Amino acid sequence: MAKTGVLGLYSDANYAAEAGDGLQRMGISDNDYDFLTGAPYPEGAFGEKESSHRLYVFPFVGALCGLTAGILLTSMTQMAYPLVTGGKPILSLPPMAIVTYEGTMLGAILFTVLGIIFESRLPRPSLGLYDDRITEGYVGVLVECEPEEVDRVEQVLTQAGAEDIKRGKV
Repeated sequence: MAKTGVLGLYSDANYAAEAGDGLQRMGISDNDYDFLTGAPYPEGAFGEKESSHRLYVFPFVGALCGLTAGILLTSMTQMAYPLVTGGKPILSLPPMAIVTYEGTMLGAILFTVLGIIFESRLPRPSLGLYDDRITEGYVGVLVECEPEEVDRVEQVLTQAGAEDIKRGKV
């Protein structure tokens, strides 16, 4: 069965934090509600759990891919067109090191940008339930719940001081 979204709007961040506490007491999972705000509150300001990220993995994977591509590009090119100059070896390390370094940096940078996009959950084709007043300073508490829990969730949000409540698809 599809979940229903309930959005409570608060003019004070303390009331939004109280709503989060009330939802936890009600038995709503931390993964089923989120705080929406246009202001940069520090992580955990509303009592929510600290979200984990894997952004640090992306540069390492990108650097490894770039390093591999750089080594393959330089060595395969020199092996495909073997030019022996004055008895020097075909695979010359100083020019290979420069191209390999640049490939490593390029891979790390590109994968970091892709990691930021991925960890930010972009692109998001639909915003779902939202209110424009959130960008004007209100704090929204968005709850995903079963249709039979909607009335109880609205009651918890209202008791915490919600100024407005909206229902809709998530």
